[in-house]
Amino acid sequence: MKKLINKPEDVVNEELQGIEAAHPDLVRVHYDPNFIVRADAPVQGKVGLVSGGGSGHEPMHGGFVGMGMLDAACPGEVFTSPTPDQMHEATKAVNGGAGVVHIVKNYTGDIMNFEMAADLAGSEGIEVEAIVVDDDVAVQDSLYTAGRRGVGTTVLAEKICGAAAEQKRSLKEVADLCRRVNESGRSMGMALTSCTVPAAGNPTFELGDDEMEIGIGIHGEPGRERMKIEPASSIVGRLTEPVVEDIGLSSGDEVLAFVNSMGGTPLIELYIVYNELNKLLSGRGIKISRNLIGPYITSLEMAGCSITLLKLDDDMTKLWDAPVLTPGLRWGA
Repeated sequence: MKKLINKPEDVVNEELQGIEAAHPDLVRVHYDPNFIVRADAPVQGKVGLVSGGGSGHEPMHGGFVGMGMLDAACPGEVFTSPTPDQMHEATKAVNGGAGVVHIVKNYTGDIMNFEMAADLAGSEGIEVEAIVVDDDVAVQDSLYTAGRRGVGTTVLAEKICGAAAEQKRSLKEVADLCRRVNESGRSMGMALTSCTVPAAGNPTFELGDDEMEIGIGIHGEPGRERMKIEPASSIVGRLTEPVVEDIGLSSGDEVLAFVNSMGGTPLIELYIVYNELNKLLSGRGIKISRNLIGPYITSLEMAGCSITLLKLDDDMTKLWDAPVLTPGLRWGA
């Protein structure tokens, strides 16, 4: 294992210390329990947005804390759900009196622990709405889920709903918007290599030099099919066709296209993927009116990519364009 770390057991805490040192103008870091909050939290009269999950997917979620996006993020150990006390304390820290939305990826541990945190917050008079993101079309059930996994649409929901909360929309409005984003977004990913969890010290799975896995999960969960590697054009087709079909996209629709690196794939390859995606969708009369390209929901150093499409409406588009200022995503601010 070759990694820029000190001790495997210190990875998450030392990462948090690095975030704290790098971005004191944007976030505060709380330890024991660990969570990241925006520097001005709580914002009075604003719905608070909290998300979280295992570390190793950076910049999601901690890199998306700040104006126009999340109010707090709870990092678990690498590929491990955060604990209910992290989520509970984060919820209290961002409560500005208008309620709190929990954005939860569909993983069993995340759902269970966020539910416990919401119950604790509710007993203290904090109204919480929880929305589960389940946008991965690759498989119906996986190692850590009942139903579809929550992946790329999570990032888009955090940005769009964060903008709505910044406008002081109500708890119900922000929660309903998050549900609409989840219903309108679908994703599928693939891997060229495995990744290595620091505490494990060896690759999560093995892939031959000439193999790829289609439909992989962000923790290395098995996908739809292991096969010989193909040109980018064929890979994009394998990822995109199920997404288009599942959303029910047709000619005249407009989408936000999110081409994401799993951590080890460089931008030169992502732009090749995006070019193939643009050609495929254009041929169907589907317009990409917004895009996001880069490593935003990663799987440590895994080589591979995912494609997320979100069917846009006018409200979502305006909220996507709204200013955002976080360590991992920023424009217009």
